[in-house]
Amino acid sequence: MKQTSKSACPCGSALRYAECCGPLHDGAAAPDAAALMRSRYSAYVLAIEAYLLSTWHPSTRPTQVDPDGALAPQWLGLQVRRHVTTGPETAIVEFVARYRVGGRAQRLHEVSHFVQQAGRWYYVDGEFPAATSSK
Repeated sequence: MKQTSKSACPCGSALRYAECCGPLHDGAAAPDAAALMRSRYSAYVLAIEAYLLSTWHPSTRPTQVDPDGALAPQWLGLQVRRHVTTGPETAIVEFVARYRVGGRAQRLHEVSHFVQQAGRWYYVDGEFPAATSSK
């Protein structure tokens, strides 16, 4: 999916791509962990592997990411539930991303850990909260 300067940003911020995730994808530093997380979601939507890898902390970075592979999801939306600064250079972002694979709707609920180094935020890893059931 190609974005234009007038396109809505895939992260769901209600801003145009050129005012939201576009500058980050072009090399600007994210102002906080939530902005980085949103830009990483947009990079998955747009299949920008280089950006995903460059914003992944080297200690946990995989050798490759295939956002446009054979089982590539169709991303449907993002909801940021919370963004908490946990230290001078650390933060967490809890989000739910909805997607479809093979016609089946799914959701990814993650609490992601971020660290800031040399003025840039990096994704470190994430935890998947257990589904709660109501009885």
